[in-house]
Amino acid sequence: MDIPVYLFAGFLDGGKTTFINGILRDGFALETPTLLLCCEEGAEEYDPSLLRNVTVVTVEEEAELTQDFLKRCEKKYRPRQVLVEFNGMWSLGRLYQEALPNNWVLYQIMTMVEAATFDVYAKNLGQLMMEKITNADLIVFNRCDESLRASLRQRNLRMVNRRASIYLENTDGTDEEYADDSVCPFDLSQDIIEIPDDDFGVWYVDVMEHPERYEGKAVRAKTVVCHLPQYPGEVILGRFAMTCCEADITFLGLVARGVGFDAFENRSWADVTGVVHLKRHKAYQGEDGPVLHVTALSPAGKPEQEVLTF
Repeated sequence: MDIPVYLFAGFLDGGKTTFINGILRDGFALETPTLLLCCEEGAEEYDPSLLRNVTVVTVEEEAELTQDFLKRCEKKYRPRQVLVEFNGMWSLGRLYQEALPNNWVLYQIMTMVEAATFDVYAKNLGQLMMEKITNADLIVFNRCDESLRASLRQRNLRMVNRRASIYLENTDGTDEEYADDSVCPFDLSQDIIEIPDDDFGVWYVDVMEHPERYEGKAVRAKTVVCHLPQYPGEVILGRFAMTCCEADITFLGLVARGVGFDAFENRSWADVTGVVHLKRHKAYQGEDGPVLHVTALSPAGKPEQEVLTF
C-alpha cells in the first residue's frame, strides 16, 4: 500500500510547527492514522490536543533516516500518511532519493521561510536554501511587512520555481499571493526567452494574461502544430493540458504566422522560435492577443511529459 508523505521544509523558526498545528487543527489527521517525524525542535511545540490520531517520532540525527528505520516505523505504527518536519540543515535530496521506502510516495513539499531571514540564509547557506525553494510545491514567507514583500517580489522567485504556489503571510495574520502584475515568471532580458517543456503552461497563462510583456520579444518552445481550416495561412501552436482529470484535457494554443508549416502534419511536434506581437484576431474573440511571427521551425520529438498538468 502506498503511503503519502508530506514534507515540511525550512530553517529553524521558519514556521513549520505552526503550519503543521494549523493543518491538524483543520482536521488533516482527524480520521487517518498519521505518523509525524519530527527532525527539528524549535520554540514552538505541537498542540497535544491535536495529536489524538498522530504518532510523533523524534529523529535527532540525519543518519537515522534510512529505509530500514522508516520501514520499522511503518510496521510498528501502521500509518496511512506521514508528515515530516524536516531539519533545515539536512539535504532534501538524500531523503527522497535514498531514504524513502518505495511505497512511501512524496506527495507534497511545503517550504516555510521567515521573510526577514531569507536573505541571510540565501547568502550563507545558498544551496540548502535554494533546494527548499526550487523543489517546493508550496512556499510560505512568514511575518512579512511592506518592505519585505517588495524585496521578495523584486527577486522574482517565479524564475526559480514556476510551478509552486507562493504566499506572503503578513504580520497582521493576513496573506496574499506572491504573484502580482509586477512579477513575471520568465527572464524578459534574454535575447530569446527559452520556454522549458514543463513550463509551457505557465508561459501560456502569463502571455495570455499579460501579453504586453511579450510584445516584440523572441521566444523558443516545443509545441504541437495544429492546422485549423478557419485560419487559412496560419496555424495554432500549443500544448495539450490536463487541468483537472484525464477527462478534462484542453488545448492551450496561440496563433502563429510564418512559412514552412505545410511540411508539418496536424498535431505533429516542432521546435519553434518566433517574435510575439499583439494583433487583433478572431481567435481571441476579436480582441488583441499574442500572435507568434515564426522565424525558425524544425521537427521535434515528443517531450517526456506529453500532456501538461497544473
